[in-house]
Amino acid sequence: MPLTHNDGRAVDPKQIKRIGERLLQEFGGVTYFPQPNEGRWRMGHVTFRDQVVIFRVLTADVRAARRFFRRLKAELRVDLEQEEILIVEKDAEAL
Repeated sequence: MPLTHNDGRAVDPKQIKRIGERLLQEFGGVTYFPQPNEGRWRMGHVTFRDQVVIFRVLTADVRAARRFFRRLKAELRVDLEQEEILIVEKDAEAL
C-alpha cells in the first residue's frame, strides 16, 4: 500500500489502519509489514519511486479472495489517487 498520494501528500495513517482491519475482517488474519519498502518502476526513460507498506493474508478460498481484491483495488486506486495498485497472489502451503 502506498504511503503517499501521487502529488506527495502522505496517506492518512488511519486509512492504512482501516485497510488492515478490513483484511482482518475478511480473512480472519492479516500480517502487516510496517517498515517502508521502496518500489521502483520505469515508464520510458523516467523512473518512478514509491514508498509502500505490505499487508499479507492467507486463504483457501482463492476465488472469493480474487473478487474481494478486485473490488479493494478499484477502491484504493480512487481513494489513494493512484494509477495502479499492486496486489500479488502466490501459492503457499503451511507446514
